[in-house]
Amino acid sequence: MELNWIKTFITAAENGNFRKTADQLFISQPTVTVHIKQLEKELGVLLFEREGKKIKLTEGGRRYLQHAKQIIAVYDNGLEDLQTFTQGYTTKLTLAISPLIADTILPFVLKQYIKKHPEVEISIEIIESKDIENAVLTEKVDIGLSCLKSFHPELDTTLLYKDKVCLVTPHDGRDFESAFPLEEEEILSSNRLLTHNHPGYWDNLCKTVKLFYPSVRMMKVSQIHITKRFIMEGLGVSYLPSSTIRRELLEGRLLEVDSRSFPLPEANTYAILKYSHQAQHEFLSFLSNYRL
Repeated sequence: MELNWIKTFITAAENGNFRKTADQLFISQPTVTVHIKQLEKELGVLLFEREGKKIKLTEGGRRYLQHAKQIIAVYDNGLEDLQTFTQGYTTKLTLAISPLIADTILPFVLKQYIKKHPEVEISIEIIESKDIENAVLTEKVDIGLSCLKSFHPELDTTLLYKDKVCLVTPHDGRDFESAFPLEEEEILSSNRLLTHNHPGYWDNLCKTVKLFYPSVRMMKVSQIHITKRFIMEGLGVSYLPSSTIRRELLEGRLLEVDSRSFPLPEANTYAILKYSHQAQHEFLSFLSNYRL
């Protein structure tokens, strides 16, 4: 049995048309017909019923389709594993990282880890924190780095970092030494507060801000990198994790406002795992040495 026959069968089943199958596989339509007939002869089962130019699976074809996909998946996985081995990798780690965490110094940390562990192949999936738990649970990834804690009984959650949250505003162009201190009340009363750019602390923070500043105007912006851009364009102010604004503060594009009215929340980073194997343990141990 040829793998090409099986690939042609799967493609034909998905397209319901031999001509489209030929175009997709870059072969002739007669070749598609030959592949299907050869496979049917090998299996002793009719796989398709013809209805004019269209085709549809027989009952036997439907039953065999799942087995065919498994055969191709095993073949492809074997190729991938062999290629990984020949490239010098002995271990593979797939990470799910929230967009917010990816906006910290994490790229620098990953670079250092890869230098120290060239034998580990790293794959990255950028996934929203609310979806990371399921990605780990279904074993699509080995480790999740999330802004949200998981309470699922099959998963282990470790708090990696606690990050200070700061009220930030666009730079007003004044010299740091000669400018008057920025007042929280004035900043919040004269600007929109850009909210919900972090999944962990905004619901409670909005209630607290409204309690102290009832007239504050709010606008939801779901991504931190967009929030920072909006702030620099003068569209509002926000409470952001310090790790995400470190560069902008150093470069003078944003200013931190001293907040004394109420205690500010913390932005937490969690590692979520289903299995604590050696590779996962070593990666998290390395990661814990850095401050995101």
